[in-house]
Amino acid sequence: MTPTHGRGLLHLAAAVDHEAAYDGGRHVESARLAERGGLDFVTLGDSSGRPGPDALAVLSRVATATTRIGLVPTVTTTRTDPFRVQAALATLDWVSRGRAGWWIDVSPTEDESRPSGRATAPSTAELWRSAGEVADAAASLWDGREDGAEILDAVGARRVDRGTPHPADHTGTGFPARGPSRVPRPPQGHPVRLVDATEEPARVVAARCADVALVRAADPERARAARERLRAAAAESGRDPDGLRVLTSLLVDLGDGERAAERGHGGGGPRQTARGPLYRGGPVDLAELIARWHTAGAVDGFHLVPVEPCRDLERLVNGTVALLQHRGLFRTFYPGSTLREHLALPRPANRYAATADGTP
Repeated sequence: MTPTHGRGLLHLAAAVDHEAAYDGGRHVESARLAERGGLDFVTLGDSSGRPGPDALAVLSRVATATTRIGLVPTVTTTRTDPFRVQAALATLDWVSRGRAGWWIDVSPTEDESRPSGRATAPSTAELWRSAGEVADAAASLWDGREDGAEILDAVGARRVDRGTPHPADHTGTGFPARGPSRVPRPPQGHPVRLVDATEEPARVVAARCADVALVRAADPERARAARERLRAAAAESGRDPDGLRVLTSLLVDLGDGERAAERGHGGGGPRQTARGPLYRGGPVDLAELIARWHTAGAVDGFHLVPVEPCRDLERLVNGTVALLQHRGLFRTFYPGSTLREHLALPRPANRYAATADGTP
């Protein structure tokens, strides 16, 4: 049954980035805390331009320590070939039993591009054009094995593949992506794809292939305008715009506790900073802001980035989220088990699978 999406469904996600944390323990604790609050998913950033752990590897560990919350690592398309990207994300989806997502991003600086063999960084438009091709190649490879098919192990002479493999052959990305994939089709069909669509080049990719789009907006009017543009662009690309969730991404500083929000923040709205819109105040005022923007139809939900990870995430879950749950605006339990179910998104049909009348 295809889920429906209404204004009453508020979606909440949080970043679990911890600077200079390499053992994964803090990420596990943060994800478990977010899961206790019923958040849709957590994100973890990744960049070859700065020191830090591999986001996908860390969230693979988190997958075994959680049971419901979605896990969305950043995996850039600039330095990784599509075949490896899709296999790693399909594996995360299997390990997490259908909770994987993919934050599609690019590496715009020379320091980030150098590991991929590029002497200079391509333009932002070129990078995002390539990112869209990688996303298309990955989706084709995920569909390369039909649901329930077994993988043939020629060495061990195990079970024969029951489904006809559908090879993909993509060459436009700069990396050859020839299938079929060696990983069975993911439990979700396709892991959920997320794009920060604040800037125009990324917005094109988000409208065409993302399941979740983030926008960094400091007021509800700009958030609403960005959401409407994305939904219109999705419709123009042939998609159902109801298949795209648009979340506002906010930095949150809850260090002021229950005191009144600083002027220009909190009740007066977030303030634009070099890192993006910043809310500074208490959990109560943040709950009011989230409720006001959502009920006004400006957003489908929020992606919240704690300024101080341990402190702010705890106050977010035990304060803001608890208040939203008390008001009936956010779930108190997970009705489903996959990230697509949390987001009320349908499971994509396999593009190669035969229909009931036998035609592909």
